[in-house]
Amino acid sequence: MKFNINKFRYIMAIIVVLLTFSACKNDKQAAENKSSETKAGGKAEANSEEEMPTIATLTEEQIKMVGIQLGVIEHKELTATIKANGNLKVPNNNKANATSLYGGVIKMLNVQIGDYVKKGQVIATIANPQFIQLQEEYLSTASKISFAEQELARQKELNDGNAGAKKNLQSATAELNSLRTRRASLQQQIQLMGINPGSVSNNNLKSALVVTSPLNGTVSNVFAKIGSYVDVSSPVIEIVDNSSLHLDLQVFEKDLPKIKVGQIIHFTLTNNPTTVYDATVFSIGSSFENESKTIAVHCRVNGNKNSLIDGMNITGIVSLDNITTPAVPNDAIVNADGKYYVFIQTNKKVEEHKEEGEEENKGGEENERKEGKANMNFEKVEVLKGVSDMGYTAITFVNQIPANTKIVVKGAFFVNAKLSNTGEDED
Repeated sequence: MKFNINKFRYIMAIIVVLLTFSACKNDKQAAENKSSETKAGGKAEANSEEEMPTIATLTEEQIKMVGIQLGVIEHKELTATIKANGNLKVPNNNKANATSLYGGVIKMLNVQIGDYVKKGQVIATIANPQFIQLQEEYLSTASKISFAEQELARQKELNDGNAGAKKNLQSATAELNSLRTRRASLQQQIQLMGINPGSVSNNNLKSALVVTSPLNGTVSNVFAKIGSYVDVSSPVIEIVDNSSLHLDLQVFEKDLPKIKVGQIIHFTLTNNPTTVYDATVFSIGSSFENESKTIAVHCRVNGNKNSLIDGMNITGIVSLDNITTPAVPNDAIVNADGKYYVFIQTNKKVEEHKEEGEEENKGGEENERKEGKANMNFEKVEVLKGVSDMGYTAITFVNQIPANTKIVVKGAFFVNAKLSNTGEDED
């Protein structure tokens, strides 16, 4: 076979051209890949340098589910104060026992612990045969008085005609006076039983008495039960009128000169420190209480007393001056990255980023608007913390906010978590 040198040279030239073209293409592809990586890296770095979002959006359903509550910034006296313990008391003239002046067996009991009763309201009924005997004697005495009056009149006629002895006239007079005295006594006893003496008759003898409430108040204890025997020394129920509830604050001797009549006391219940009540000092004790070396400061409780009960232990704060500071409930403050924040209600909108994958979210938001779901925006603002007391913390805003701005006083932790999740999704 004869070898053709020209044909061999032609094939080799084609192979060289193909190899050169492939190498150029690979170099171009590598350059493009490197450029893409550089752009992607720059974009990622730019995203990492973006600030975390400060506005969280919550739907009406989320707000109700978590129990988020809004409030305003309050002004509290958290500085220049004295802390003291004490308890709530009701004066003895606002406490009473419902009792019966006559012994008997309880036939009916109309109240139970916690019921509110009015003065004169029937509490219970008591039965005793002795009640009938008193009414019987009252009627019998009235009949005897009628006969004694007739006898006295006859003796007077005889004495006027010198036909009768003066001794008989005197005896008839004494008998009539004795019967009238007895009738007056029985009449008073029947009235104390709660029976009108004028209504007592042979056909209207009552065998049961009623026990009534001596004052307006709440039933705090029930001592009797149906079928039990009670007398004057056995109270049926105990009634407490909380309208005159006052606070006895135990103040140490060194702090007593700082207390004055008219000062405002802020106090909380030991078992419920979240609710703050107010009281006003109206009297300062003049002797030490037992061995505690404290003096009782009496304060009149202001406002609603429905949830306050005689004997509750409290913790009080005595304000020594009228200096107030902006304060919010402790739950309104969240801690993030070593700083403190609160969430305020705002009309600002969440920034819209036109990046890949956000078209779906935008469509979801439009669907929520079409369904009529109301959204609410909250902005995260930085604050500086001050002193804390009585469930409140003094704050100072780093940047000024509009007056009367609503803040999240309950559920701020959830709003912060929602905001953090939003930031993670965007990254």
